[in-house]
Amino acid sequence: MGTTVTTTANTWGGGNEPMGASYGKLMMWFFIVSDALTFSGFLAAYGFSRFKFIDNWPIADEVFTHFPFMHGVEAPMYYVALMTFILIFSSVTMVLAVDAGHQMKQKKVAFYMLLTIVGGLIFVGSQAWEWKNFITGEFGAVETKGGSILQFVNKEGERVKLADFAATLHEERVQHERKNGVWFVGEPSLPSYSVAEVQAGFKAHPDLLIRTEKIYRGTEAEKADKTLYNELNKEKHKTVLTRAESEKMLANAHLVVEGANLTRNEYGSKLFADFFFFITGFHGFHVFSGVIINIIIYLNVLLGTYERRKSYEMVEKVGLYWHFVDLVWVFVFTFFYLV
Repeated sequence: MGTTVTTTANTWGGGNEPMGASYGKLMMWFFIVSDALTFSGFLAAYGFSRFKFIDNWPIADEVFTHFPFMHGVEAPMYYVALMTFILIFSSVTMVLAVDAGHQMKQKKVAFYMLLTIVGGLIFVGSQAWEWKNFITGEFGAVETKGGSILQFVNKEGERVKLADFAATLHEERVQHERKNGVWFVGEPSLPSYSVAEVQAGFKAHPDLLIRTEKIYRGTEAEKADKTLYNELNKEKHKTVLTRAESEKMLANAHLVVEGANLTRNEYGSKLFADFFFFITGFHGFHVFSGVIINIIIYLNVLLGTYERRKSYEMVEKVGLYWHFVDLVWVFVFTFFYLV
């Protein structure tokens, strides 16, 4: 008995476009989905870590308080909100560029692409400026031998800079360098003040207190009052010790911390700085890459490349990537700054 082979004449051979999307757009969507899963994993790890260390996690309103050209003015979250608005607005100009491309209007495409590029550059520059402030710090703190971060406040609970009270002891301080270290291990640059200078300055200013990185949840009596307890949870603030408790804690000081890096963080949990640098840096790399791609597309628009092709699909494809980058920032902004 012979075998009958049936062939189908309408088997897809590459001529029809699945879902009405070209090959280029389809590949861009594949990339966006895979990249979205990567960001989801990072943000999920951040969420789990924050939940585990929720009592000593830094308060965003106390960390991101700077605004350009307004030195000394506390403006919590204002500049981050402005950065977010600029990036979202650049997404609007990208939509207008794509729409102009559909209408084959070269000058409008170029104009809106230029606005998108400018918005992206402002955002990347703002993020670099924010990193600089985060790394250098503003107030300074000390770290105990157990790894706890101790900050300094006055009797009104306002943060006090180390420079405002640290003593000058004229002690000899030598930086440990690789060339003279054991097993060639070096250390970062020395902080502005030593532990002894901070301790001496604290002792000379009896109005100073120490604030720990632990969020104040209220006393047992305050917890019994549900209304008061709810208010305490709404207005998160760190625990301030008494003068006697402050002196006892400061006696265990191990080193002075100024700003934040991958090993130490004056604002609180070290994990916060690690996640901040990694996730915002990863997103910033995406924005910077998008700006470079937009510049290339913009130059092609000026040269009339897409006019000759009778299609501005490349603008639409890079627009998909730009919208994705904007959407990811909404989640990063929510996780790091709002929640």
